[in-house]
Amino acid sequence: MNTQTEKPFESMSTEDLQRLVEVAQLITAARDAMSDEIVTRMAGALSEGLTLLDRLTRNEGLMHLLKVLDRQDTQYLLIALSDAVHAASQEIPAAPPAVGGLGCMMRVVRDPGVLEGIRLMSVIGKHMSHSLREQHRQGG
Repeated sequence: MNTQTEKPFESMSTEDLQRLVEVAQLITAARDAMSDEIVTRMAGALSEGLTLLDRLTRNEGLMHLLKVLDRQDTQYLLIALSDAVHAASQEIPAAPPAVGGLGCMMRVVRDPGVLEGIRLMSVIGKHMSHSLREQHRQGG
């Protein structure tokens, strides 16, 4: 049996003791900063966040959408969509206002990009219509 009184911090280096002091100071500062109002606000925010997370995970449609959005082919579509939104936000303000009329519409429709956009909306509409009918048929 050791007759000397053991000192727990004796074997620690000066650097270790300095780190321990810094951690203690950090904890003290955090405790001092935690007023009742901050604690109440944080608890409220955490509660609302958990409620929102619960609602989101119970939403079957949203969960299905998140699964689809995670697919690589869908990622390409989302990247293209975000690039298109950015380009349009730059192009529209720089272009003169459309004059209107059938001739203007015919010039716009002749653009291959416009035709592809119309085709994309048409394909999305076709598949959305099919999916809605299928869900209704299945009682969903």
